[in-house]
Amino acid sequence: MTQQEAPSFAIEKLYVKDLSLEVPSAPEIFLERESPEVNIQLQTAVKGLGDGAYEVTLTVTVTAKLVEKTVFLVEVGQAGIFRVKNVPEDNLEPLLSIACPNILFPYARELVSDSITRAGFAPVLLQPVNFEALYAARAQQQAAASATESVAEGTPTIQ
Repeated sequence: MTQQEAPSFAIEKLYVKDLSLEVPSAPEIFLERESPEVNIQLQTAVKGLGDGAYEVTLTVTVTAKLVEKTVFLVEVGQAGIFRVKNVPEDNLEPLLSIACPNILFPYARELVSDSITRAGFAPVLLQPVNFEALYAARAQQQAAASATESVAEGTPTIQ
């Protein structure tokens, strides 16, 4: 393989695409002594930019509630532009869905923790995430859904 044909992967830019912090029950919420229930959601999105460049965004949403009151809500969109060349098509989706979020996660983790601390609360430290397992689970769900769909299409309807 020549240098031009060899697969390559490069980070062009890492940046904060979105940052939102809400403390809707302030200042009264700071007088509460109970620990809130914390819910964490992760989502990734990939957007092709042309010429082998892709924007990958890892969105982390952390919601803390105390009974029915929202203590705080933080949403972080950590993004990066990645350049991928000469990677086989069947390897491209796993690369963008596993490797890129693994690169973005530490930055998102720090931003979440820092935002919550600056809002006056104890930091929330996100545990490491196995993006490979999440990708495999999503692929398995999609395969099961398409299998169910193809079975449903072949089933005659009775009227």
